Amino acid sequence: MADDLYARYMKAAAANRAHGATCSRCSPGARCEVGQHLEAEFARLQDAYLKKKKR
Repeated sequence: MADDLYARYMKAAAANRAHGATCSRCSPGARCEVGQHLEAEFARLQDAYLKKKKR
């Protein structure tokens, strides 16, 4: 399970970076609707992964 969580976390990080690099509506201070969703998913998975690592 932890390996699956890590893989999903890394995939979300890559998708977030890729979107930010190609979206003309996103900037470091403001994200488009899709960018907001990708960033939120990345943050959720990152939090879950780090919480699991602390155990």
